[in-house]
Amino acid sequence: MISTSKRLEGIGEYYFSKKLREIDFLNKQGKDIISLGIGSPDLPPHPDVIKVLQDESSKPNVHAYQSYKGLPVLRKAFADWYKQCYNVSLNADTEILPLIGSKEGIMHICMTYLNEGDKVLIPNPGYPTYSSAVKLAGGICVDYDLKEENNYYPDFDALEKIDLSSVKMLWANYPHMPTGQGASNKIFKQLIEFGKKHDILICHDNPYSFILNGKPQSILEIDGAKNIAIELNSLSKSHCMAGWRVGVLCASEKNVNEIMRFKTNMDSGIFLPVQLAAAKALSLDEGWYHSINKIYTERRDGVYALLKTLGCSYSQEQNGLFVWAKIPSGHNNAYDFSDTILHKANVFITPGGIFGSNGDKYIRVSLCATKVKIKDAIFRVSQNL
Repeated sequence: MISTSKRLEGIGEYYFSKKLREIDFLNKQGKDIISLGIGSPDLPPHPDVIKVLQDESSKPNVHAYQSYKGLPVLRKAFADWYKQCYNVSLNADTEILPLIGSKEGIMHICMTYLNEGDKVLIPNPGYPTYSSAVKLAGGICVDYDLKEENNYYPDFDALEKIDLSSVKMLWANYPHMPTGQGASNKIFKQLIEFGKKHDILICHDNPYSFILNGKPQSILEIDGAKNIAIELNSLSKSHCMAGWRVGVLCASEKNVNEIMRFKTNMDSGIFLPVQLAAAKALSLDEGWYHSINKIYTERRDGVYALLKTLGCSYSQEQNGLFVWAKIPSGHNNAYDFSDTILHKANVFITPGGIFGSNGDKYIRVSLCATKVKIKDAIFRVSQNL
């Protein structure tokens, strides 16, 4: 019997992978589950982006392997986008690395910098992939608390009191997923100062800055950030291109070259027509972001109504593709609450506990469903709970 590697010890199957199988089973039984769980945009990309993909992919000479570092036109498009939207200057030749989705970048960074036993500060609650990637790379996860009473920002006084001697990296994510807490220059400055003081690499994951947010921000706006920080970004949410798998890593030339050493051994370049279509997406004007945010605003109003029906409390000062809410008293945890809604009302909502212990009393509702589906979810909940 061939056993699995030790690196998989403590790594379970991704929660949504298992839950989607359960939902599929329920649907086959005729339940017609309304899923408000995963943040997979149901809106299409801009028509001009799709047209570029169609036109370019019909050409006979575009199907070969591509450069590991991406087309110059795509790197320039990312640089222009960062300058226009974040006022961050990046060298398109040396400080930008296109990725097959930013999720792969999390793994690339961890594999590039972590040795066995290195410690990494992980937000609790936070994106589960941070922990998984650290563990797979041989690192040790050290949770840092994000709590409602502190606006889901790190408590730097508490961080200073722990042993940081073996900490090599910190993961952060603002606008924050799952809580929707927005970014700020203050928190970015604190993160950069903390990283410089303790020689800790600050890894900032930034895929939500354009969703229901009037002021997109980047940690690279802070002076000297590139000396200690790496930022990941993505077209998945901002341009409704989740399945296209286009992301980017922005960092100093040194960091880009180091990560390239790992990346070039793990994958190949992005399909050429996808790169050209992505460059087109990055050139869209503000009207694109306004149009999708108008739709998400209307959906969010519906989600607020759903949460009121469920008896949940929530802040209306949230950014991103989800709404984070506290479950009503009387429920043991969000897993039980979520399962009750699923099996009694045929509506799936993500339990906050999958993002860490500080999410045990919260749920996360996706805006990736039509107003009609959200209205139907409200009706089902009101009739069955």
